[in-house]
Amino acid sequence: MIKRLHIILCLMLVSSARLFAQVSADDSLKEPLKQVLTEIEARFHVQIKYDESLVKDKVVTFAKWRFRPDADKTLNNILTPLDISFPKTGNIYKLRKFDYPRWTVEDGKQQLDYLSSLYNDVPSFEKRKKAIRECIYSALRLSPLPAKPNSKPFITNQRQMDGYTIENVAIETLPGLYVCGSLYQPAKVKGKIPVIIAPNGHFQAGRYNKDQQKLCATLARMGAMAFSYDLFGWGESMLQFKFEDHNRSLAMAIQALNGLRLIDFLLTQKGADASRLGITGASGGGSQTMLLSALDDRIKVSAPVVMLSCYFYGGSLSESGMPIHLCEGGTNNPELAAMFAPKPQLVVSDGKDWTEHVPEIEFPYLQKVYSYYGKKDAVKNVHLPTEGHDYGISKRKAVYEFMAHNLGLDIKQVQDANGIIDETKSVIEKEQALYVFGDKGEHLPANAIHGFEQMVKVFDKAVAKTIRI
Repeated sequence: MIKRLHIILCLMLVSSARLFAQVSADDSLKEPLKQVLTEIEARFHVQIKYDESLVKDKVVTFAKWRFRPDADKTLNNILTPLDISFPKTGNIYKLRKFDYPRWTVEDGKQQLDYLSSLYNDVPSFEKRKKAIRECIYSALRLSPLPAKPNSKPFITNQRQMDGYTIENVAIETLPGLYVCGSLYQPAKVKGKIPVIIAPNGHFQAGRYNKDQQKLCATLARMGAMAFSYDLFGWGESMLQFKFEDHNRSLAMAIQALNGLRLIDFLLTQKGADASRLGITGASGGGSQTMLLSALDDRIKVSAPVVMLSCYFYGGSLSESGMPIHLCEGGTNNPELAAMFAPKPQLVVSDGKDWTEHVPEIEFPYLQKVYSYYGKKDAVKNVHLPTEGHDYGISKRKAVYEFMAHNLGLDIKQVQDANGIIDETKSVIEKEQALYVFGDKGEHLPANAIHGFEQMVKVFDKAVAKTIRI
């Protein structure tokens, strides 16, 4: 018996020694990430840039076993487990924290090709469109939509400009939640006129931005009722929330709800022609343009600007913070844009952002879907290869012409004697002139929400009491 116990003890000691040796061996195979990156640079003759805080205290286990014959595969094996991405420009890699809405061009194209394989005619596409739309509403927690507050809009005094007027407007979209904007209309309204909603993007000054003001003023001079409004957590929304609140997931649902409720408001205005409702926005406003166009059949003409991409979903949680792009096994912004078929759509792209490949990747896909309906020519692309990310005059001119053609606007009202678009009569107002609630927010309603946490409670309560539309 004693001899047997001695044998067992010896075996246990041997096993422990082996385990200790294995653990020691594992420890010896750990290398600091910074050291591994230096080795990669030397072996593959590349340059790797990064912020020191990104690599500090990070180690790589079995680093040498992760090396492959090329730099891309080696970096993928080493960095992916650490949630670090490595976009490449030429021979230079720039490391950053994993950015889930930003894919490689190749991955985006591969997904778009896969999505394109799921349908080949109107019935099959309409079936998927219906499923995606229902899923998006659900993912945004807007299925069904919460009840509208029974309150009147706040409207400021009208300003008379050359050929158009401006009023600032705020409506309540949830109890105590207000969205503010500016309503531009022709100075003389005869009969029914088109309506164009213009969500602004992540540009400096938001809806006070000069490009945004010129856009809506010029559309009004052409004969449209145009409305520009704040992003959540921007502009006068900051009377209720912090700027950081814009980059929270629920902001995506709030912005969608705000857009839908503003359409409700605009179509009740005197002279509004519900059969001629358009939408246009750039950058983050382009994200909202594609989303609202996919969700609301009342929109008849759409023009997303510098945003359509198969490999980038938006750099803010207000654009990709809720799982709408995971609907029906995964979707993307080109498929959302395709859901607008066969109605007129203009995609404006440029050569210096993530829309650089639209002419050869995203636009042919849209044409293919539109061709199912026999409307291939109803979708257009204006590509500006030497321009960058903005809603500048070249982009606006393309949108003016498209909206004029499809909504029956009079573009001659904004052209000079040579037929060139002239925006000189579109006044750029000071920021304070566009405020609804006063220079210091002194007219903000007493029931206004203050703080993101309070808004979450109001939102949760509202969706718990939803009524079907």
